[in-house]
Amino acid sequence: MGAYFWMKKMDKQIINTNKAPQAIGCYSQAVKMNDTIYLSGQIGLNPQTMLLDVDFEKQTHQVFKNLQSVVETANITFKNIVKLNIYVTDMNNFAFVNKIMSEYFSEPYPARAVVGVKDLPKGALIEADAIAVTYS
Repeated sequence: MGAYFWMKKMDKQIINTNKAPQAIGCYSQAVKMNDTIYLSGQIGLNPQTMLLDVDFEKQTHQVFKNLQSVVETANITFKNIVKLNIYVTDMNNFAFVNKIMSEYFSEPYPARAVVGVKDLPKGALIEADAIAVTYS
């Protein structure tokens, strides 16, 4: 008796927008694979100037604005994000992360990790990446 395999068609789509900073390395802003969207890390670069503000809170707002631009290009919202990873160079900013995140997300919140790291690209103070799902 032969084995039968069912394979789902893999539908890979690259998501890119000028409203978020262009990649500073060899990666895409986001990749959609079937019903899942993988958002690359965003730091607080201003997409027009490609510069970082020195203020943590301003960088954090810019990170969420950058993620939001990519999410909107994928025709979804932050409600579609199921996992959010946030990287900070100073864990003393944890309370600011929560405060600012609550301005962009509402309950039920996505699963999340906040990780302290030594350094981030371009000397950024915060970076975030995410996984989102689309609803058919």
